Amino acid sequence: MKRYLVLSDGTIYNGLALGASGVTTGEVVFNTGMTGYQEILTDPSYSGQIVLLTYPLIGNYGINEDDFESERIQPTGLIVREACDVPSNWRATKSIHELLEERGTVAIQRLDTRAITKKIRSAGVTMGAICDDPEQGFEAIRAATGYDDQDFVYSVTTKAPYAWGQTGKEPVNEPQSPYKHNLVVLDCGLKFNILRRFAIAGCRSIVLPATSSAEEVLSYRPDGILLSPGPGDPARLEPVIGTVRTLLGKKPMFGICLGNQLLCHAIGGKTFKLKFGHRGSNHPVKDLRTGKVTITSQNHGYAVDPASLEGTGADVTQLNLNDGTVEGIRIPELQASSIQYHPEAAPGPWDSRPYFGEFVELMSAGKS
Repeated sequence: MKRYLVLSDGTIYNGLALGASGVTTGEVVFNTGMTGYQEILTDPSYSGQIVLLTYPLIGNYGINEDDFESERIQPTGLIVREACDVPSNWRATKSIHELLEERGTVAIQRLDTRAITKKIRSAGVTMGAICDDPEQGFEAIRAATGYDDQDFVYSVTTKAPYAWGQTGKEPVNEPQSPYKHNLVVLDCGLKFNILRRFAIAGCRSIVLPATSSAEEVLSYRPDGILLSPGPGDPARLEPVIGTVRTLLGKKPMFGICLGNQLLCHAIGGKTFKLKFGHRGSNHPVKDLRTGKVTITSQNHGYAVDPASLEGTGADVTQLNLNDGTVEGIRIPELQASSIQYHPEAAPGPWDSRPYFGEFVELMSAGKS
């Protein structure tokens, strides 16, 4: 069955149907990772976006029950060159088409993903629609709220507190196993693998809604506070920024991706939108303290303005070697630090996992 991708500038791409039927709109972005489509589909940072995967054959190893990063499909749509109908992997329980269909996600395949990627790189991200009739798609775009005008964090955050320990999810007040540290996570669009990595490091995480107050966060007597990744424009999240500002200096704090941007806003910094964002598993980042370069997994459309950090007490510690954007900061006097990429990967390289250990050491020092 024919299906179309239409963009807000009037461009039409012809393809074939994949996943559920219907029409969907969103900001069209691309991810350059060769693997990890299941994790990408369940990453809350893609809320409100139609994701194009640049690798040409998607779905080879199917879908399994272990690699979900949240409880639902997060992008509004998916674009691939070719979807594999018959996956081959001992863990696979279904194909990518079956997952998209059962979760109601509209997708498209068999179109020129290289041409679309080149267009986005040249012109920047844009609103688009996947549809069975082009005029229907253009009408949907005209009726849709622009991506930059929405607050996605409040729709992806947890609705109620929960805990995550060595055995996975557990009741907040009933730890199932011993742990070294009590970590409180402000959930702005959390990926499960972040919690898994901290559990391996001996931490029990208490995950709270992004709307939680500073008093609520501190009521759980944390040894440290984590600001999670998440979708959308950080400058729109003034209530969350205010909470972070109140918490600064009270306990060791670590921010990941959106968490980095929220921390920078809390101390007076500013952010700006990138032309086409950083989304993939091969972004080189240099640590200015050690000179070491790591290959990182990234997913964000905004970056921190380095000039806005002058006089805030923050030191820029890491830079992106592709475009020189800020990838990490430290605020020694407040025991706070953050990075712009995803140390938990999922998908991606494991180069950045030591940063989990660094934060655990900071929590240990705070307790002693």
